Amino acid sequence: MSQNINILSTINAVEGFNPEDYAVDYTDLNSKETRKRLPVIAQIAWFRLKYPLGKISLRTEQKGNIFVATARIHPDYKDPVDAYLAEATASRAKCEDIPSVSPREWAQTAAIGIALRNAGFGLQFAMAGESFSANAPDEFALDVGSGAASLGDESGAENTSVNTGGTGTPALSVAVPPKELTPEEKFQLACKVPCTLKKYQGRTLGDVLQLDPSFINYLATKYDGDEKMKEAAKVICEYAATQAA
Repeated sequence: MSQNINILSTINAVEGFNPEDYAVDYTDLNSKETRKRLPVIAQIAWFRLKYPLGKISLRTEQKGNIFVATARIHPDYKDPVDAYLAEATASRAKCEDIPSVSPREWAQTAAIGIALRNAGFGLQFAMAGESFSANAPDEFALDVGSGAASLGDESGAENTSVNTGGTGTPALSVAVPPKELTPEEKFQLACKVPCTLKKYQGRTLGDVLQLDPSFINYLATKYDGDEKMKEAAKVICEYAATQAA
């Protein structure tokens, strides 16, 4: 099991680059726990080393006081808009406590970081904001005719691309239909499930994965209790086994 989990750190490996060297400690706003996180700038550098001709395409929309950004990760700047390794959407509103932070750039940075993680750049690290105390706003609950931007509509959206030697790409449609979760997304959701056993109570399975991988294997194969936790542990083990294969 430990070998299967450790294989996560070999995903997108680049000779001479160790992402552990760039990881920083951060304190979770809800649990107050200190975890290791890989800054987005380090993720981008890692991505550039792995894919020198890669591209990160962005789509940003403003809906009221909320900015919604969608990022897609492309291994080559020539790839069409629908040929991508991973994507993610993030929304941010202005933070009164930090007025100097642009909510638009904040949303874009968050979307890029999550998309890169979905593409395997940093799965072995915790992710800031993995647990939330309140429901997120429904950015997409707009009435018909409200002016929401779509493909070819520049009235409410901004299209940008971060690339190496490439050009801009057509607009991405944020309001995409629901789709089945990818194995990486299922893995990430499983890592967010809280551990209810006393030994690691108050931590997520993602935390336990970093501290004691064998305990995840125990939950998946021998534990008979919290079904949600057991199923989440199975997802983590299956994902690790797939990556090892």
